[in-house]
Amino acid sequence: MKKITFILVILVAVFAACNKLHIEKGTPTCVEEKIKEFNKSSTCNNATVKEYTFQGNTVYTFEPGTCGADMTTEVINSDCNTLGYLGGIAGNTKINGEEFSKATYIKTTWKK
Repeated sequence: MKKITFILVILVAVFAACNKLHIEKGTPTCVEEKIKEFNKSSTCNNATVKEYTFQGNTVYTFEPGTCGADMTTEVINSDCNTLGYLGGIAGNTKINGEEFSKATYIKTTWKK
């Protein structure tokens, strides 16, 4: 009986580890929740969430990856408010009227 219990505990631990998303520590809770939803809905295997400093604030980009054409990258602040979208058919490069190229990359918060 102890062997069966031990094996079950190991299996649960292995499966739980496989389903765990590797999100950088210190990420705001609402961003973590949004990443979990993004992971479920994103179709590309190279989707990412990156952290930047932009206009004096920490922002996150939800980049859908490269498996589709004209997809947009959502830009949110640390309170999960959408600031705008980059790319798409129009090829937008501005958030709040400023070129996003002025943003300072901090780190990749999550990747699929």
